[in-house]
Amino acid sequence: MRKLLIFLLIPLCAVFFRYGEASAFPKSDQECIKCHTLSADQAKEVFNELIPGLKILGIQDSPLKGLWEVSMESGGKKGILYLDYSKKKLFAGSLVDIKTKVNHTQESFSKLNTADISQIPLDNALVMGDKNAKHKVVVFDDPD
Repeated sequence: MRKLLIFLLIPLCAVFFRYGEASAFPKSDQECIKCHTLSADQAKEVFNELIPGLKILGIQDSPLKGLWEVSMESGGKKGILYLDYSKKKLFAGSLVDIKTKVNHTQESFSKLNTADISQIPLDNALVMGDKNAKHKVVVFDDPD
């Protein structure tokens, strides 16, 4: 895991050291997200050549200035991609804060793939223990 993380971070660090802050436009005193917008249709159009049949689930400003974080689904699998404000560069990988060691991509991916347990029908379920317990475990089994 550590080797994979280092392998992914080296190219990203090289970009930052060469170009300074990762931005497609000159520096400004105001928030970039005020001027730059990305709709789901625009994102789908940008990614369509690379990933046909892509479904955009959400778009938000990423922790790294100059990038959007795009939540997407393709072939039944969900993922996170990063697109720069010029809509010309795509980054697919983990975005990690070096000081705090927080993997922002993993955090977003975990939120994206969280199941809402209240949506699981329990009409024919075998319930063991307290129905109103704070923590619940749902086990799916095929009796055949």
